[in-house]
Amino acid sequence: QVQLVESGGGLVQSGGSLTLSCAASGNTRSIVTMAWHRQVLGKQRELVAAITSRGNTNYAETVKGRFTISRDNSKNTVSLQMNSLKPEDTAVYYCYAGFIGTQYWGQGTQVTVSS
Repeated sequence: QVQLVESGGGLVQSGGSLTLSCAASGNTRSIVTMAWHRQVLGKQRELVAAITSRGNTNYAETVKGRFTISRDNSKNTVSLQMNSLKPEDTAVYYCYAGFIGTQYWGQGTQVTVSS
């Protein structure tokens, strides 16, 4: 069993910054992909940023240039640096860890950006 615990969410004013962190614990194995997704009530969950074990990254067009994803493979952690936050970034952010043949999701952390 693997647990993913997110931290760093909260309330921030437009233009501010937050850093989300996710730590995988339990019977961890090599993680191929770690990512952050977000979901707004009534809408589908969408990919925000992903990073492979080799460091290749993928960002949603709406966050390019503002968000940065990074990971520590040895610690099985992933972080999301969010700068220049906008009200439309408000959502529940979920950590994702993709192992070979297995995937896990965190419980989510709320990010609210006020105008």
